[in-house]
Amino acid sequence: MAKGKQDGRKLIAQNKKARHDYEILDTYECGMVLTGTEVKSLRQGRASLVDGFAQLDGAEVWLHNVHIPEYAQGTWTNHSARRKRKLLLHRAEIDKLIGKTQETGLTLVPLSLYFKSGRAKVEVALARGKREYDKRQTLREKQDRREAERAMSAARRRQRA
Repeated sequence: MAKGKQDGRKLIAQNKKARHDYEILDTYECGMVLTGTEVKSLRQGRASLVDGFAQLDGAEVWLHNVHIPEYAQGTWTNHSARRKRKLLLHRAEIDKLIGKTQETGLTLVPLSLYFKSGRAKVEVALARGKREYDKRQTLREKQDRREAERAMSAARRRQRA
């Protein structure tokens, strides 16, 4: 399979820092309402999810601060890079999100932006912010797991020899 493609997905951008800064509770795959130049810019693989967030406004979900640069060959029809974009979700999902975001400390964060079957999709997560000590503990656990795996593989190598 080609690099960057899994189950028909072509990854454009990923927000790796979101998984570090937030505890992911639930994820949703959303479509986006885009203009033609935004799609062309995304097809060139240019986008940034850093500082992006989703917000509920009435019965609609909007994506803010996601940077899709202007299309180089665009004319006066070009889009603004950081405009807010409407997300497409089922009504039941929006209703569930409205109930969940009423809770304190929960937010909607974009995790990845990709093409799936030719359509631009964004993976949005319902997340709770981590405190500094939680981040350190997660890093420590990750290092401990990695060290244990190294020790196990070294022991297996010695056993074979």
